Amino acid sequence: MYGANTKKDFFTIAEVADILGVSKETLRRWETSGKLVPDRDGDNNYRLYTRDQIESFEQVQQLFDSNWDSEFLTKPLSDYSIVELFAGAGGLALGMEKAGFKSVLLNELDQHACKTLKENRPSWNVVQGDISKISFTHLKGQVDVLSGGFPCQAFSYAGKKLGFEDTRGTLFFEFARAVKEIQPKVILAENVRGLLKHDNGKTLETIKSIIDELGYEILGCKLLKAVFYQVPQKRERLFIVAVRKELISDVDFSWPSPYKRIMNLSDALKAGELYPEDVPLSNGQKYPARKAEIMAMVPPGGYWRDLPYDVQVEYMKGSLHLGGGKTGMARRLSWNEPSLTLTCAPAQKQTERCHPDDTRPLTVREYARIQTFPDQWVFSGPITAQYKQIGNAVPVNLAYAVGRSIIRMLNAIELPTRKKLSDLDEISNVA
Repeated sequence: MYGANTKKDFFTIAEVADILGVSKETLRRWETSGKLVPDRDGDNNYRLYTRDQIESFEQVQQLFDSNWDSEFLTKPLSDYSIVELFAGAGGLALGMEKAGFKSVLLNELDQHACKTLKENRPSWNVVQGDISKISFTHLKGQVDVLSGGFPCQAFSYAGKKLGFEDTRGTLFFEFARAVKEIQPKVILAENVRGLLKHDNGKTLETIKSIIDELGYEILGCKLLKAVFYQVPQKRERLFIVAVRKELISDVDFSWPSPYKRIMNLSDALKAGELYPEDVPLSNGQKYPARKAEIMAMVPPGGYWRDLPYDVQVEYMKGSLHLGGGKTGMARRLSWNEPSLTLTCAPAQKQTERCHPDDTRPLTVREYARIQTFPDQWVFSGPITAQYKQIGNAVPVNLAYAVGRSIIRMLNAIELPTRKKLSDLDEISNVA
């Protein structure tokens, strides 16, 4: 397990794979080719990498030379306000709240997610309903940040100028309309990794073009890996940060530094640095009897290839000889690695998420912990709706880290105004 001290002597193949963002199979190929040859544990013959061996990689340098501790002390100079669209069950909103933002309005269509938001934060102004029917004009000039993860939809390009009106009918158009009506200082948009290549990259380019058309300068568009931000999960989210162009001269923005170690499933479900107690008991889905028998044959960290061949044939059926690694099928998680990305259901055949010891899918509270929700955050609706809410969420700690970066940027914008007021006070006092 990663120790709090980043000067530890050795790193396992699983740890190095997570840090570098490559598979263990890739590391084994690098060993064969001589690109990165690990030492071997004399007793167990495990691959072990020294700090010196991996220090040349940029990802490792960022981890070892992180500014996390100083950035963690970030505090807002003012009560910065935020409006969130497509709020879901509150992963992004909760992280931004922890960073210091005050919520003005949250919009979400799903009734169960809205009930989750209202029950956990009665003081939040949760507006349930179709965003296309909501006006934001009353908030013009009163909001510091507009955030949201609009669902990715294709735009029509034939004969179009790729402008704001051309996206009408898509949910991005509604996000852009809210920007136009509210005119916040900062835009924070988040989405899935797939947006990078959606429609051969045209969708993302259109989004960037419209943000510029609305009067905003994009400060960064980056795929952030949650494992670097105190999230025990191999999840990735694309973030776009933009600021009103007239504020650009005062802006100082940088993405959050990584945490000093990568957390694993043990950090999520057992008492330790992330949580003071073991994960509480909760409801969860169950396997049918035959599937439970099959999953019982899979070791921690294993998947369908670890099954006897006749069981592989039975379980995989037509998928057995198809291309691709199919690494999510019959997958059992491991205590000493981060969880794979959570989906909207823990027992889907293509994206299995089996408990490392017990032969069962992850429970609701286990799901929530892997997304770094607090145990006090209760999810509403039937169990399928609860899994969906959690699986779709932005990990709270990832949002918290991004939120601190935006707080620092807003502080930089705020400081010149405060200095001017201070200078005026001095002049007034002299007079």
